[in-house]
Amino acid sequence: MKKPGIIIILIAILFSEYACQKTDITAHFKDMHQLSIKDYMLANKDKYSSFLSLLEKGRLLETLGAYNPKASGYTLFLPTNDAVDAFIQQSNKYASLDDMLKDTAYVYEFCRYHVVNMAIRSNDFPFGALSQMTLSGDYLTVSFVVQQDTSYYLINNMAPVAIQNIELSNGFIHVISAVLKPISNTTYSWLASHPEYSIFKDAVDITGMKDSLDIDVKNPSMLGKSVTLLVEADSIYHKRGIYGLSDLENLVSPGKTDYTNVLNPLYNYVGYHMLRGTKFLSTMYGQSTNYQTFSDIPILISGKGMDIQINPGKESFDTLVNQMDTTIINWVGFYYDQSNIITQTGAVHFIDQVLQQQKPSRANQYFEFWEEPLLLTLRQTPGSYLITDHSSLQTVQWSGADLTYVRNTDVAGVTASAWSNDYFLINGDFTMSYSVPAIVQGNYTVYIRADGYNSTNALIEVYIDGKKLGQYIDLTAGGTADSPFNTYEVGTIEFLQYQPHTVEVQSLIPGRFCWDFVQFEPI
Repeated sequence: MKKPGIIIILIAILFSEYACQKTDITAHFKDMHQLSIKDYMLANKDKYSSFLSLLEKGRLLETLGAYNPKASGYTLFLPTNDAVDAFIQQSNKYASLDDMLKDTAYVYEFCRYHVVNMAIRSNDFPFGALSQMTLSGDYLTVSFVVQQDTSYYLINNMAPVAIQNIELSNGFIHVISAVLKPISNTTYSWLASHPEYSIFKDAVDITGMKDSLDIDVKNPSMLGKSVTLLVEADSIYHKRGIYGLSDLENLVSPGKTDYTNVLNPLYNYVGYHMLRGTKFLSTMYGQSTNYQTFSDIPILISGKGMDIQINPGKESFDTLVNQMDTTIINWVGFYYDQSNIITQTGAVHFIDQVLQQQKPSRANQYFEFWEEPLLLTLRQTPGSYLITDHSSLQTVQWSGADLTYVRNTDVAGVTASAWSNDYFLINGDFTMSYSVPAIVQGNYTVYIRADGYNSTNALIEVYIDGKKLGQYIDLTAGGTADSPFNTYEVGTIEFLQYQPHTVEVQSLIPGRFCWDFVQFEPI
């Protein structure tokens, strides 16, 4: 089980390898930056002719010969001829490359799955999903493999990066020694095809939770319904004396067999393993927060230390003694190397203990409008989008002025000071509200992050559940030229129940309001 803290070392190792590889590549091309991605492949037909044929058939080759009109270049994960040959040999569908080229629909999707809609160097790879989607509308994940005499990046847990960072005029090529296969499994079908997770799969079946794990979120009707699954292997259950579904029933829900009832303990046990939205390990690292689940309570995941820990301090599982040092394992951990599996439904992570519901703890909560299904589509393409249909948003309401959603991939510029490089913009005499998910009861300090470096910004007042909180906030003060977005303290509040809340912002003096996120920090 690899610790996230090791990743910094891995990046240093891999970066040093990159430097050597790049020297070898540029020695053959004095004017590399004048070559496009297409030009480079054509100049190396002996190595990449198979994928070139696929790109031509998939009508994507010319795109890779031009600049990206919507982002800073492209990133191509380029399979070698040997990689394409191995894919065909292992396929039950194609007998040859010519046979594969006849399947136009698959080739179209296959090619676009290998191209990320942004130029990304390997030293910007996260331990999780790349920040931008592929041209097929999917995310790719990155993991780091360290062996005794080598280390390398692994894309989607299937394709090793053999050569990294071939820098060209319109982006980067990373050569891979295996092809990337477009995702065809939902989370449920993935579970069903892996018998080593049969106990949890049986629990999903008996509680009726299958429907939530058996969806393709690329289907427009399923937008906003992605799921992150935390799952134990049967071997983990065996350590607790659980050898089948009946043993799990006796542990979690003794005497209560109405398993499809939302109040049933086994139903909530399964739902507690399912986080709302797609969460990769890279998004969990560096923060401690409660995540909304499909059960009746949230789950606490802390990535503040060397390990990403689920429910730290809630239950003791083991005691490790090493000479004079004793470590109590009182959290559920992750198997990092195997996690970050992508399905059509979301992400899958593997955990190292039997995960039972625990009384929720207060934690830092950041809400960035990720609950909005419409934004999942708009985030795929940078731009400014005027929202005219009030019914198109589920958690945001506004009046008095036009509302615009802004998505920008200028990660090196000033817009990088907005989290996730996106925000809502409203300008005028306005009222705007955001219904946030349930928050564990207790006392919190409330913060709002917004643009604070523009003389035309508004003065605002903030209301929580209809009650004014704190004094007015002057949005013309707080930001800088390099980092215009600033986090403003609003005030303190006590929540008496675990329930959703509404944050409303009103303009006291009309002007611009660029809303990045709202934060609740426990006191």
